[in-house]
Amino acid sequence: MKRFDIIDGMRGYFLVFMVLNHLIFAGGYFLVKINHNQLAFVEDAQGFVFLSGLLIGMVYAKKMMKSGYAAGRAAIYNRAFELYRYAMGIVLVVLAAQMLLPGAYTIWFNWLGYTNFDDPLRLAAIATFFYQPTFMDILPQYIVYMLFAPMLVKLVLEDKWHYVIAGSVMLWMAAQLGLQQLVTTPIHETIMGADDQGIRASFNLLGWQIVFYSALVLGALTSAGKIDWKKILSPENTFIPKAALLMVLFFLPLRLITAHELMPPHMIGKFASMEIRADFGPVYLLNFAAMAMLVTWLIVAGPKHKAAWVRRIAAAITWVFSLKYLQLLGRHSLYVYVWHVAIVYFVYYFDGRSPELNEITKTAIALVSIGLLSVPALWRERDKLFGATPAPQPVKAQQSQPARPQQMVLR
Repeated sequence: MKRFDIIDGMRGYFLVFMVLNHLIFAGGYFLVKINHNQLAFVEDAQGFVFLSGLLIGMVYAKKMMKSGYAAGRAAIYNRAFELYRYAMGIVLVVLAAQMLLPGAYTIWFNWLGYTNFDDPLRLAAIATFFYQPTFMDILPQYIVYMLFAPMLVKLVLEDKWHYVIAGSVMLWMAAQLGLQQLVTTPIHETIMGADDQGIRASFNLLGWQIVFYSALVLGALTSAGKIDWKKILSPENTFIPKAALLMVLFFLPLRLITAHELMPPHMIGKFASMEIRADFGPVYLLNFAAMAMLVTWLIVAGPKHKAAWVRRIAAAITWVFSLKYLQLLGRHSLYVYVWHVAIVYFVYYFDGRSPELNEITKTAIALVSIGLLSVPALWRERDKLFGATPAPQPVKAQQSQPARPQQMVLR
């Protein structure tokens, strides 16, 4: 298996569960409950952002080492600008659909507010990422992080990764203290529209950046050969999986209690202050870090462990992330993410225009939606899947009519 295949499988896995979580039906539906987020404070968005940062570090660090900083920076910015076009494109498509589809304005109001083409202030807020319609927020977050990525990759390659991590931790702490409000509150009041919405975002950029940039550091160090993963993630070094497992088991009952609203009232306030998803609070940070370390160790070192039950668990996890469909989605993850927004909006519209659907219908729609995720991936790999049209071959000159020297016709 190629080095990136397992990462692509992971990204595809997160995309599948992302679309399941984002499908909204009247009365809810059962399939959304079959999810890892019911057992841990670990969600698809965290994994998606982390793996994106990891690949940015791995791919562009290698490019910088080979072609120089300027070439790596240009490649990252070109990628960011491409994704910006897609981010704006999906907004325009949804707004156009809102104008054309009967009742769409009312159905999508909770997701779009009073957003329409005759409100230049709201459109400007969307273009600058201050206002992010529902489910359109991961891509803008990713683009903003990419703006700072070239400089940070360069620092890692210069053995200054400690400063990158220290800065990331300080920004994360600033998010926990709400210091970003010194800037965001005046902007929020300035761009507030008729729907009393100004800045709208599901993710605090200062909090969630620690997921992206910690992965970027690991990816860049890996490409530079500055981490000996074989030594760190070895079958003999069981401290990492044991510590990670203890942390995961610590959060498991807490997640079950909160998922079923069983936490005593006198504990809710204190716990909730540490479990703010938008800020990527300490509960999310620690649980995600533990789960990431445990799964990584199982994939890398688990197959060689002396215990058969560990090898079986490692084989099961590797099998899931080796599924060709998941890897197909992962190879084109950001395009699939944009497409999933269109799927989610259409399903929500269909549900809003229909009588309440039964569980079988909801499940069928969810499974079809998973299948439709592959449309952009299949389109981008159409030449490989269906074969490219062969280029016409030059016509050979007949032997009875040899071409004259210096007068050969190029076809």
